[in-house]
Amino acid sequence: MVSPELLRRYPYFGVLADAHLKEIAMIAEETTIEKGAEIFEECGLADKLYLLQDGSVDLFFKVVEEYRPDLTKEFMVGEINPGEVFAISALIEPYSLNATAKVTKTCKVIVVDAVALRNLCEKDPLLGYQIMQETAKVLMERLGYMRLQLAAATH
Repeated sequence: MVSPELLRRYPYFGVLADAHLKEIAMIAEETTIEKGAEIFEECGLADKLYLLQDGSVDLFFKVVEEYRPDLTKEFMVGEINPGEVFAISALIEPYSLNATAKVTKTCKVIVVDAVALRNLCEKDPLLGYQIMQETAKVLMERLGYMRLQLAAATH
């Protein structure tokens, strides 16, 4: 469990009512992850939502050559900064991770049980709506970042 006030500090959760923050705080915990660790791997089950408090996490996408499966390339597709959520796939069906997350600087994170959060959202449509609004904002920001990377790669 974490403090509801701790969650309130971050924009993703800052829009929520006190009662909602308390419910989410009950299904969240703080942890530290060392530099070099892989938090999760692409295509894995997305059952946790992460909020980076301190440190740095990079997101990678693997490309496997169709005719040479032994040749794989890894591309950085995102950088998570303090205050940002990641593994938002945990809130969107089919709940499968679409990137690999690697710690580039020892980090402190809040880990939210996403299955429990989805259940809370199903029981309370207002909470579900607010969480999805914040998730959509994150997706749009990430899409913008990807567009910039794609434009830079083609020039």
